[in-house]
Amino acid sequence: MFPLRDDIPTRTVPWVNYSIIAACVVVFSMQAASPDGGERSAFEYGMVPARVTGLPPTPPPEPPSGHPELRFPAFDEVPPPAISPWLTLFTCMFLHGGLMHIVGNMWFLYIFGDNVEDRYGHVGYALMYLGCGLAAGVLHIVSSPASPIPTVGASGAIAGVMGAYFVMFRHARVLTLIPLGIFTQLVAVPAPFFLGIWFLFQLLSAAASSGVGGGVAWWAHVGGFAAGVGVTWLLGLVGRVPRGYVREYPLPAWQRRKLPWH
Repeated sequence: MFPLRDDIPTRTVPWVNYSIIAACVVVFSMQAASPDGGERSAFEYGMVPARVTGLPPTPPPEPPSGHPELRFPAFDEVPPPAISPWLTLFTCMFLHGGLMHIVGNMWFLYIFGDNVEDRYGHVGYALMYLGCGLAAGVLHIVSSPASPIPTVGASGAIAGVMGAYFVMFRHARVLTLIPLGIFTQLVAVPAPFFLGIWFLFQLLSAAASSGVGGGVAWWAHVGGFAAGVGVTWLLGLVGRVPRGYVREYPLPAWQRRKLPWH
């Protein structure tokens, strides 16, 4: 399922959300323009759990069969961090590993971040975003304390934004693109259902992996989402969307009858 938009308008301009997206795009552009495609910056400013914990790093994973060029460098071959390893818990949020990585992350942040900032306020949203990203990084370290693999991406912090949206806008709907073989279907689904399925997939993937599976830090996603839910709940920002405070989608009559969430 791929989200296209939600039905909750914002009352203020989400300057912080736009600024985070712009910062990530600028940093990724600098990565892409570097001669090594950003590999060095991933080791210098990405979060490497073994460096944060100081534990002896585990051996790097073997390259896939038939692809020796994908060999992960040994720990003593990689560039040293440019800053304190603890600070990389924050800098890694603005780095990304590829075009699809940043496009997917920024799209989810664009869809869900504006409404969360609307409720949190600009300063509160910035603190919540960074805090959830920090929680995501910490849980990733706990899951793989001796990993030599640099972790980059804003997905942990964005998962926190999605967790906050999950409890704040329980009666919102998300217009979702669902691929059905060679066909696609647009369906407006309840936001808690969409985000709940997303979180369940992250949780099951994390449980089935050892920290990082297929290049994805699943536990970071779980930690960020849980932090977003917990902080929002503790601050008392849990609520439902007032009736009429939604946008109408041009849906077929049969679908409108089945989706009476507002």
